[in-house]
Amino acid sequence: MTVKPDWLRVKAPQWERVGTVKSLLRDLALNTVCEEASCPNIGECFNAGTATFLIMGPACTRACPYCDIDFEKKPQPLDPTEPLRLAEAVKRMGLNHVVITSVNRDDLEDGGASQFQRCIEAVRQVSPQTTIEVLIPDLCGNWAALAAILDARPEVLNHNTETVPRLYKRVRPQATYARSLELLQRTHDLAPWVYTKSGIMVGLGETDAEVREVMADLRTAGCDILTIGQYLQPGAKHLDVQAFIPPEQFDAWRMAGEAMGFLQVVSSPLTRSSYHAEQVRELMAQHPRAVPA
Repeated sequence: MTVKPDWLRVKAPQWERVGTVKSLLRDLALNTVCEEASCPNIGECFNAGTATFLIMGPACTRACPYCDIDFEKKPQPLDPTEPLRLAEAVKRMGLNHVVITSVNRDDLEDGGASQFQRCIEAVRQVSPQTTIEVLIPDLCGNWAALAAILDARPEVLNHNTETVPRLYKRVRPQATYARSLELLQRTHDLAPWVYTKSGIMVGLGETDAEVREVMADLRTAGCDILTIGQYLQPGAKHLDVQAFIPPEQFDAWRMAGEAMGFLQVVSSPLTRSSYHAEQVRELMAQHPRAVPA
């Protein structure tokens, strides 16, 4: 196994705070992508009292070879109490910004869009000051389902592109690059007041030129916020890391993205799609958008 470089080391978490957040999540029977996907920033985020909630899971209907979320279990029927429990967690944690994501639910006609709607509405009821970011799957190209999520008026809609087109068959075999771009473009066109966001992983064998081409494609599709982070192999059955990208390269991509016109580029080895997501509140204040009544 390739030895991780020093710049990928994370600080030891304050386990008392981590334990408090975990206890709350267990109490409300909620999943987080922080735990299910083995995120390296779990200690920092739980210490800060934040989490990315994983709904409709933890079993996924896709088997992406980079991801640590379980795909071997059979997906369960949607739980009508999940939105209420999620909203209660947001309230108890006093979150200013919440990220709601999901496993892929290709077994559902709407890909789970209705559950996203219910979760957004439940959070609005108990914590109207909280800004809401949804990190959604590609919905198998069901654009009516996308419109339904947007009708619930999240402030941010995130859909990760994940990698460069050349690597899709290996990294995202059940997805297509064109579909992901179209989802972001349709979001921009249908709901121009929503801040659109996407993320990519590096270290899977892509080139610098390919990363920059993806960045340009995302800007053309109206993407506002971009995250770029180092891929880390969750376990032996997952894709190998092809390269550990140095911090200077992440800085170069950040500067290139800012020059392209992204409102925000978060680019570092430990960046993940929801890392420091709460910073979007400051971005929204600097670049306000009128939401239709």
